Amino acid sequence: MDTRRLLRTSALALAAVGMLISGCTGEGSSPGASTPASTSASASASASAPAGASRAVPAAELKPYYAQQLKWRACGVPDFECATMTAPLDYAKPDGESVELAVARKKATGPGKRIGSLLVNPGGPGGSAVGYLQGYAGIGYPAPVRARYDMVAVDPRGVERSEPVECLTGKEMDAYTQVDQTPDNASETARLAASLKNFAAGCEKRSGVILPHVSTVEAARDMDILRAVLGDEKLTYVGASYGTFLGATYAELFPGRAGRLVLDGAMDPSLPARQMNRDQTAGFEMAFQSFAADCVKQADCPLGTESAADASTRLKAFFAALDAQPVPTGESRKLGESLATTAVIAAMYDQAAWAQLREALAGAMEGDGERLLALADTYYEREGDGSYTNLMYANAAVNCLDLPPAFRTPEAVRSALPEFAKASPVFGRGFAWAALNCAYWPTPATGTPHRIEAKGAPPIMVVGTTRDPATPYKWAQGLAEQLSSGRLLTYEGDGHTAYGRGSDCVDTAINTYLLEGTTPPADKRCS
Repeated sequence: MDTRRLLRTSALALAAVGMLISGCTGEGSSPGASTPASTSASASASASAPAGASRAVPAAELKPYYAQQLKWRACGVPDFECATMTAPLDYAKPDGESVELAVARKKATGPGKRIGSLLVNPGGPGGSAVGYLQGYAGIGYPAPVRARYDMVAVDPRGVERSEPVECLTGKEMDAYTQVDQTPDNASETARLAASLKNFAAGCEKRSGVILPHVSTVEAARDMDILRAVLGDEKLTYVGASYGTFLGATYAELFPGRAGRLVLDGAMDPSLPARQMNRDQTAGFEMAFQSFAADCVKQADCPLGTESAADASTRLKAFFAALDAQPVPTGESRKLGESLATTAVIAAMYDQAAWAQLREALAGAMEGDGERLLALADTYYEREGDGSYTNLMYANAAVNCLDLPPAFRTPEAVRSALPEFAKASPVFGRGFAWAALNCAYWPTPATGTPHRIEAKGAPPIMVVGTTRDPATPYKWAQGLAEQLSSGRLLTYEGDGHTAYGRGSDCVDTAINTYLLEGTTPPADKRCS
């Protein structure tokens, strides 16, 4: 297995509202793959008055967008076609500027009668759905599904191929990822706050026009335009991690147009940012404890062979040593505490990365940080030439629009450190400080935490993994309970998301739902 490829796509699953350094949310970690609203009153209507917005016929001003014809062309990947779709920049001003969104598809292969289009999104926010489709879903989803559906993806507004949000140069991003995320004094706190302010200012400078218009509500409205221009009466959709929030938002806005929706690795839209960050902190602690319990049984475990608790103590001591003295990596960057922590978090998304993490930790503990740095670079989507994709920029842009900040001042973070440290003795402080990023965002949040019921939608399949670090299982339980037609499928296991991860039980249940419209028995559990 290509573990680097797996980690790259898993790390797109930055799920929740606070990601280490960038303050990100989750993206689906299916093999081969990577929260909420708009600036205008009408574009964010679903948050305050979903019942009215959900049944509204598109305004006359939107009809040209719904009537557009996509011009499909070859796009350099065998068997895939690409096109460009337009949507209003601001749904409150549909006669104003527009945005161009990248769309890709792979037609149904047969045998069997074509059902329609299946739209996929890997999460993030900020993960490229087009890249996910071409790199995994269009070739790796179960053959019976690909036989009956045109596999389709659109990069959401602000993401990679769709007028991407840009914030920092490669060198600036290098510096940003190395800033101390666990400040010990006033000087270090000031440097962390300054780095977050500089990040936000860079986004405003380079992407000021698109920045107020990358909310989840607007992305969901874009999906409805795509549904229409593809000729589908209803939307069929598989969303992972943050993609579950996008799908749930679509169902809230357009319950009558929702078809078969699979929400895998679900987010709970009713939670405020601070609670989401704290829940995710606990999720990564649980994932690390699973890793540690396995590690101490292995002959090559660099964290000892005593117990998981001993492994946690050793890792914390290693992080503290790096905070005081970073180790070389074979290039100009050194491995400090921040990058090392990111590397460990990256490996928590999938058990397949555990062996690589043991090897990388062993090397770093002996003074060679190259392999841990490579894990961190994968998480941040740093390319070999020192450039970065826009994953982290789009992630922050969407999250900071979708929910009010978890914290508004460094003092508020410091007062919350005990509760975060309780949630995770290993990662708590870093996650708490990372949640400060939206405090300095140039565009005020327009979304708020709220329950999504999507009354009138057909059965919606919500999938949760019991030891998911990025989207804790209780979030799936929460979303399934809120949705008036939610059906919970539980995967008892480790890792982020469940579809396509080796459970025949999970895959069969989802395939049956997509192909036949039949949901599994209530509260079905798989392993």
